[in-house]
Amino acid sequence: MRPLLACLLLALALPASAQIYKYTDANGNTVFTNQPPEGTPSESVTLPRTNTVDMKTPNVPADQKHDSDTSQSAAPYSALSLQGIPDEEAMRANNGTFIVSVNIQPRLQAGHRLRLILDGEPYGQASNVPSLQLTNVDRGEHSLAVAVMAGDRIVQQSATETFTVQRISVNSPARGAP
Repeated sequence: MRPLLACLLLALALPASAQIYKYTDANGNTVFTNQPPEGTPSESVTLPRTNTVDMKTPNVPADQKHDSDTSQSAAPYSALSLQGIPDEEAMRANNGTFIVSVNIQPRLQAGHRLRLILDGEPYGQASNVPSLQLTNVDRGEHSLAVAVMAGDRIVQQSATETFTVQRISVNSPARGAP
């Protein structure tokens, strides 16, 4: 078993020690080959050692190590709140559609988007416009917040506002005959 293993290891090492030959053909072109040409003078080429690079793990500077910790505690926006939601009375929206404004200071940074959070779930598409529309919201009490997004990650979220939507009833005589 050991002689067979030794033969296999030697066979694997043969391609690594292959010889390269250099000669000039009839057209004056320099040719490199792994077999010496017949009837043409050639010279053996000795290759330099192959360059290798040891991969090193980059070191993170000390001031950046805690950057991710401080980014969660220090909000990038000094003001982030919703406007246009009534505090005491119900919001009258017969078709459940209304617009809310976002108060954000300083201006929205590049790469950040605003997204509404309705009843704890993301609502609509993220946008860079500080005026956002809600469509076909059911009657009743809801909670709403706005989040600043960087891709799929929430950078900062406003306080949650609770409001009530009042819609006309389908049974109301004010709707008229169908």
